[in-house]
Amino acid sequence: MNKQKKVGGQAVMEGVMMRYGDYFSIACRRSDNTISLHVESFISLAKKIPMLGWPVFRGVVVLIESMFIGVRALNISAAEAVAEEGEELTGWHSLVMVILGLGLGVGLFFILPTYLVRFLPLWSPIVLNLCEGLLRITIFLLYLIAITRWGEIQRFFQYHGAEHKVIYGYEREETDDLAKIGLFSCRHPRCGTSFIVTVMVISILLFSLFGWPVLWQRILLRLILLPLVAGLSYEAIRLSSSSKSPLLSVLTAPGMWLQKLTTQEPDQAQIEVALTALKAVIESENTANNQIAN
Repeated sequence: MNKQKKVGGQAVMEGVMMRYGDYFSIACRRSDNTISLHVESFISLAKKIPMLGWPVFRGVVVLIESMFIGVRALNISAAEAVAEEGEELTGWHSLVMVILGLGLGVGLFFILPTYLVRFLPLWSPIVLNLCEGLLRITIFLLYLIAITRWGEIQRFFQYHGAEHKVIYGYEREETDDLAKIGLFSCRHPRCGTSFIVTVMVISILLFSLFGWPVLWQRILLRLILLPLVAGLSYEAIRLSSSSKSPLLSVLTAPGMWLQKLTTQEPDQAQIEVALTALKAVIESENTANNQIAN
């Protein structure tokens, strides 16, 4: 198992983004079958403010930074797809998109469920919190099922699978043979899908500790506790990728199952794109480290 820095990534339009150390790269398949490559540096806030690298705190930082980088990567891949690199979003546009994305996610998966549960009979707080959590998961499942019916999303899910296979290849120190990389699983414990499901499970447990106050207090509590939920979920996902704990396996199992919806088997050309992104970002990070050392 490769014990170096962890690699993260995501699928983009006809490509894959990979993040490693202080860099991220986006590789995309062009219509002429060549691969475009874009590499940028990104210094995490956790490096600038050490406290933000502490357990739980780092999960919130990673979530927000991943959204910023994700929007940037999607924008670059979209510009590549239409060959209009000069029309990329500005930093302010990306910030607005992240805020809108967070707002939509919080509203749809946290505020809406607790609002709807108010129409149920007045059961015990534990049962009401459980019902809210189950409704939250149901909404998420319906959302996933809805987007899987969109034909264009299938190639995106294939690149998602390619990203996971290549990350497995890196972790197993196998990054030269496309055929061997193709044998790895499409599902990875540190996937964003697993993170979201873990957030939903942990939120049930944490929110239940505060009973069942009136609606406005519940909404306020959920907003206040959401960073803590995200931080705890990140730690659970982080541990699950290296621990054999049965409890963590049970906690993260639903996310692994749901990746059957969000990942598809890629072809070798898609794996090649993901591998190109991985090698570029590792080379950039290693080159920067060597320059500092010298």
